[in-house]
Order: sequence, then structure tokens, then C-alpha cells
Amino acid sequence: MTRDGKLNILRFPGVNVSPLEKTPMVSNLVFVPLARSLGGLPGILVDQIQFGAFELSFNQHQFLVFVAEFPLGFGTSTQVYILHQGPEDAIRTLLIAAGGWSDQLHDEIWVYNQGLWKKDHGLWVDIQKADWKDIILREEFKNALKKDVYGFFSSRAIYKELAIPWKRGLILYGPPGNGKTISIKAIMKTCGEQGYAPLYVKSFQSWQGEEAAMAEVFNKARQLSPCVMILEDLDSLINDKNRSFFLNQLDGIVGNDGLLVIGTTNHFNRLDPGLSSRPSRFDRKFKFDDPDWDERILYARYWQKKLLPNKAIDYPDRLVKEIADLTNRFSFAYLKEAFVSTLVTLAGLEGDKPSFESILKVQIETLKKQLDQADVRPTSFEATCSFENSVSPSLRVPCPDSSQQRDVRVLLDTLSDHPPRIYDLGTHGRDLQTLHDALLNALAKCGLQSPRLSDTDFSPEVESRMGNTDVGAYRALLDRVAYQRNGDI
Repeated sequence: MTRDGKLNILRFPGVNVSPLEKTPMVSNLVFVPLARSLGGLPGILVDQIQFGAFELSFNQHQFLVFVAEFPLGFGTSTQVYILHQGPEDAIRTLLIAAGGWSDQLHDEIWVYNQGLWKKDHGLWVDIQKADWKDIILREEFKNALKKDVYGFFSSRAIYKELAIPWKRGLILYGPPGNGKTISIKAIMKTCGEQGYAPLYVKSFQSWQGEEAAMAEVFNKARQLSPCVMILEDLDSLINDKNRSFFLNQLDGIVGNDGLLVIGTTNHFNRLDPGLSSRPSRFDRKFKFDDPDWDERILYARYWQKKLLPNKAIDYPDRLVKEIADLTNRFSFAYLKEAFVSTLVTLAGLEGDKPSFESILKVQIETLKKQLDQADVRPTSFEATCSFENSVSPSLRVPCPDSSQQRDVRVLLDTLSDHPPRIYDLGTHGRDLQTLHDALLNALAKCGLQSPRLSDTDFSPEVESRMGNTDVGAYRALLDRVAYQRNGDI
């Protein structure tokens, strides 16, 4: 007998099942709605067996199977009894076959969420739409990414020859809307086609705790290797509490042969240096940045080719360059919205319609305004240094001249080289906190994080006036400035 849900022999396609006529089946009916687009019936009724008896044949053997659901604790449990007149090996062979089939993917993707592994057919259907030819990136960039992914799986012998672990980690990063997700879908689709199971991790949340969830995730990956594991929004999955355990799973004592781990993030600067900088954990980083002029040309041509069969749309070659010129700072998502909203607008108009070009340019201007309103990045260093107004004159930090280049490093160099005149403080406590908050606010506007210990020295006289707490706060602040100034911004 068994209560293992993975050994559901009634759903195993390798058997023939028929209910026993003299033993009526008791079932709980559940309504499952169907998509309206399919037409016909609004849904189907599914039998959840409460009690039933069945005849079952497998490999020329006959079995009797009884299924009974009963209360257990605050829920229920289902017990399956299997009878066979002959050696027990026939039953064990049946259960091994059913368990193996249950653990295989059948047009599905393994998804881990809320402490459970589940097979998701809907996600599989979704990723089938992804195609590398529809991903508009520079060919050399796209080819490098594909070579890194597919080359890993074909290089097992090389890794073995060099006596290095056959594992690899990649990070896809950059602002949202620039192709990370669609690239991940294409990778999952093609890896699945080549026999390398894709595993998708939504969260490390579990009633057993995050460390137990991580162990379960990596154990599943080791079982299915060679495989690819996707950790989307890596910066939100890994935190101070689980980082150490995650790193140990990633490159600790237990081997991860055949495991390709791909993490994505919109906020690379939020990643712990142990993830973003150390080799052998995430070996390569691919930046999906806002498209440059050449990439915007590629995208405009992609839509020109896509709309070519539509004789009602005039899309001349000169418009390709104009679109690239007009869409500076647009992400691929914004570019797509410009075309989609134009086509939707055209479809909704009746009678004489304006030209595709005129509507497209209007949509681009509208999106530009939205982008300006939503863009939190400073457009000038005067804006970055606007916090000056909230600080007393004696605490103001020199701002870079507006003629200097728009580079965050200029601001950070200035803050680091010309610290506020802390020596002039009288009632230092309140003013220092004001300064501290103001500078942190400025740094936050630049999207900067990650403090680091400082080597800043204060004279004994100043330290005695400020107190240990204030000295520590000010030092930590300068640390953040120095770290970001020297970093790759």
C-alpha cells in the first residue's frame, strides 16, 4: 500500500484501468472552468475519488486497486491498496514505473514556490512563444550569451580534462524592459528541447524556513542535472539572513556537477559582492542596458518587416532612422509600447485615418513625457544636489559645476574630496544628523547603496566634541561615498 502522491497509478498512462462493477465508486465532484476561447462547454467535472475499487493491468499482470480517503489530523489522506496474485516484484515494478513517469516533465516546467515543487504546464506553453529571432539585441551580444549557455552543456569533457567542477553561473542585469525575461524564456525553451530540464525558482519562502527551501531547491537540481536553474530577481531572493547558506549551496562541499545557474536582477548594485564579484559563483555578467542608436535601428526595422504585409500602413525606410533618433533613453519595452499603442489607436479609428507615421510620433512624444516624469535619475547635478536647500549654510557640500559631465562619479569625488566643515559645528548632534540624512538622500537619488568601513580620521578634539556615535555615523557615510566613487558605476 502507498500514500505517496507521486505513485498515482490511476493516472499513469502505462496502465489500463476499469472500475469494479459490484463496488460503486464514491467521488467528490469538482468543477474546472475552460477557456472561453475554446468555445463549447463552460467547463468539466472532475471526480476526486473518496472510495473506489478498480481492475488494473500492466505488463501482462493483473491487479486489484482500492482507493480510500479518510480524515487525518486537520485534513484528509488518501490510501491506495494494491493486490496481486503472484510475486510482489510485479507491484514494485508497477510503482517504480508510475513514480518515474510522475517525476518526468510532460510539456511542463518545474517551478518552486512556497516550499513546493510543482510542474507548470501553463509556463511551458508561455515559453514556447519565445524565439531568439524575435529578441532584438546586438548579434555579438546575443551570440555570446547563447554560446555561454549551450557551450556549457557541451563542454563536460573539457571541464573533466581540466579537473574543474562542471558548473557555471551567469547574471543577466540591467534596467527593466530590455530583454532579460524574454531571453530567459528562450533559454528555458531551447534547454528543455535539448534534454536539460529548466527549473524556475519563484521564492525561497517555506514553512520550514528559507534554508530548508534552498536545500530542497538545490537537491532537486542535483537530481535532475545536467539542468538549468533560473533565479529571477536575484536581489530579492537573497538577503542577509539566507546569504551564507545560499553561497554554501552554490559552491560548498556538495557537488553541483552539470548545474547552470542563471540569476537576473534589475538592481545589480544591490547584490552582495560575494554574488556579483567573486568568480566560480556567477562567472559571467551580461548587461541588458537601454538600447543604443544601433539597437533602436534594429528594433525599428524588426517592426518594419513585421508590418510589411499590411498594405494600409506606410512605413518608409527614412522612418526607421527617425524613430531611432526620437527614442533616446527608451527601453525595449517603451519602444514596443510605442508601436503597439500606435496600432491599437489606428484600429480604433473609423473613416479617414491619419498616417501610421503621424500617430507613431505622437505616441513617442507621449511616452517621452511619461519617461521624464517617471525617471528618478537626476538629469543634472544641480538636481542631484538640491538637498543643499535643507541644510544650514555651514554644512553645505560643494556641488560640481554644471558644465561638468553628467557622471555620478563627479558628485562622489566632490563629496569625498570636500567633506562638510564638521569642525565648525556647535550643537553638532542635530546638525550632524541633518547632514547625514541629506547626504544619504542624495546618494539614494543616484540609486547607490553598499556602505563599507572607512579610513577617515578625525582629530581627538573633534572626536571629543562629536562623540563616538556621531563619529561612527559620519565615517560610515564617507565610507559609502568612497566605496561608490571607486566602484564600477
